[in-house]
Amino acid sequence: MSHWLRMMLFLVPVTALLALAHVYLYRRLVRDVTASRGLRRAGMALFAGGLVGSLGARAVGGRFASEAAWGTSIVLLIWMGLVLYMLMFTLVLDVGRGVLAKVRKPPAPPSPERRAFLSRGLAAGATVAGAAVSTYGTWRAFHPPDVRDIPVRLPGLPKALEGFTLVQLTDIHLGGILQRRFVDELVARTNALKPDLIAVTGDLVDGTVPELGRYAAGFGALKARHGAYFVTGNHDYYSGVEAWTEFVRGLGITVLRNRRVSIGDVGASFDLLGVDDWSASRFGEAGYDLDAAMQGFKPDRASVLLAHQPSNFEVVAQRGVGLQISGHTHGGQMFPGNVMAHMVWGETDAGLSQRGNSQIYVSRGCGFVGPPMRVAAPPEIARIILLPG
Repeated sequence: MSHWLRMMLFLVPVTALLALAHVYLYRRLVRDVTASRGLRRAGMALFAGGLVGSLGARAVGGRFASEAAWGTSIVLLIWMGLVLYMLMFTLVLDVGRGVLAKVRKPPAPPSPERRAFLSRGLAAGATVAGAAVSTYGTWRAFHPPDVRDIPVRLPGLPKALEGFTLVQLTDIHLGGILQRRFVDELVARTNALKPDLIAVTGDLVDGTVPELGRYAAGFGALKARHGAYFVTGNHDYYSGVEAWTEFVRGLGITVLRNRRVSIGDVGASFDLLGVDDWSASRFGEAGYDLDAAMQGFKPDRASVLLAHQPSNFEVVAQRGVGLQISGHTHGGQMFPGNVMAHMVWGETDAGLSQRGNSQIYVSRGCGFVGPPMRVAAPPEIARIILLPG
């Protein structure tokens, strides 16, 4: 199946659902609460413009470099998130109203005036609640990521490497919204942690090198005693993986594409493995190759695998890798996405989990895709502290 066909199979139903949401909200929040022709026309224009604009928001922000285009793109993507939360609250209130009416069984139907009052009250409540959650989510998305300390006991780790700090950056999604200022702040926060090693586990960008190279160049300032390492994510393939891996190498960051390196010195070291994204084969690439990454692997040595997606962790654990570090899920990014992510990924949707003697840490990531919001899934910089197992 071609990349464009897969995109259409995704975009068509998403666009249809988004259109239905806009129609429903217009009817419930505007048409059902006012008889004013002018207000109805204004509401129709708002929801129609919001639908069209939100669908083209990334194109606006990515194609033009002006501050106006950047700001317009943010507003349109925030609108998409606002629609989601207004829809959720409106549906909940409507369902609750219907259930309450059936339970109470009033002796007579409410008057038209009372129905209009209730409709206006529910519409106002849903709008205010949706706006409040969206405002918080937007603030959280643009607020600097939290630093999370994760102690991990790694089998085979030499005592001399106790306390080795590996800082993970993932799912940055540099693009039309997140640009150079975000990169510089992220790099400064990372360097301030004085890491022994930095791992960038994919989805670095949403755009091509000519579009985003001037922003991504800021990652060249990352500093760690044992260097910075990068593995590819699915969005890096959307954006031109060969050009980006070459660009990242030029920044002094080591790219691990299905290979292994030793970290440390002769007296104390561990294996660091990196694989291409799990879905890379869809793009006609050789893709994820655990066998190639594990060439020369010795099960008695401490080992860490960098893999963008949590996929295939059961096999990784069976092969004896001590720790896998991944991203991709965003922890769901926005409620109820976190609930859905847990349904799809189980305990590997976010945080630290274990299979046998192997562990996996899945970061919620630093950036975002779609609406610039984070609700119940805060962004993070993960500082993994390795301890002898």
